[in-house]
Amino acid sequence: MTTHKLETAEADIVYDVHGPLPTADGRPPLFMIAQPMDARGFTTLASHFTDRTVITYDPRGLGRSIRKDDRVDNAPTVQAEDVHAVIHALGVGPVDMFASSGGAVTALALVAAHPDDVTTVVAHEPPLFPVLPDAEAAHRARTGVRDAYEAKGSGAGMAAFIAMTSWQGEFNDDFFARPAPDPAQFGMPTADDGSRGDPLLSDRSWAVSDYRPDFDALAAAPTRIVIAVGEESMGTITGRTSLATAAVLGQQATVFPSHHGGFMGGEFGYPGQPEAFARKLRDVLDAET
Repeated sequence: MTTHKLETAEADIVYDVHGPLPTADGRPPLFMIAQPMDARGFTTLASHFTDRTVITYDPRGLGRSIRKDDRVDNAPTVQAEDVHAVIHALGVGPVDMFASSGGAVTALALVAAHPDDVTTVVAHEPPLFPVLPDAEAAHRARTGVRDAYEAKGSGAGMAAFIAMTSWQGEFNDDFFARPAPDPAQFGMPTADDGSRGDPLLSDRSWAVSDYRPDFDALAAAPTRIVIAVGEESMGTITGRTSLATAAVLGQQATVFPSHHGGFMGGEFGYPGQPEAFARKLRDVLDAET
């Protein structure tokens, strides 16, 4: 693995190249992106693709990528331009891409703006609230997470986030009538840790879940777009956004093993089924050839 830094006026973007460039087999590099997660979250998944050159990166403001624009918000269109710049710096043409969560939103923004950058994108559980029939209620639930975080810190915010993301079906009166979840029931501290800048729990990444893709541009792009959903995510908000996004694109979502973080090992706690996930990803990518 070699590590590189792409210096721009707004941020220094750090990315890793796992394998040779140009690639040994002539296939496109496989770029793995997420948000709000840096390259460390792909350690396990990348280990299952040693036959391919894999690119990972830290989004601006996360991990090793330092912002210089004095901003703290995270916008998919801005991050798409960062990824575009990295792909250009690689100098080997279009890439294949696995993009998860907010990274999947960034990937769709990238394809809309730069359709020749990506050959195939597997967009795994993009949290696109505008495609939901209960979008207004989803925004209200998200506001509840932010409010809990601002009032009592990370433990309360994460408990509210888990309650929101594990809810089955549309957000209704039953959801909003529930008492605030106790962080202790999830094994988290109840004391306020003073944190208020978490990109997941604050409102800093609302532009990600508020994003509505340019579906006409996506339909016109030469990129093969695969919307993926975890089998354990069905009925949850990211499962529902995945199915709805796929429907707008005129396809059925492709079911992958495990949950929202199903490609991970023990990087951040709750492991998925990375070996099975990698096999499915390989099958999906190979289906293009």
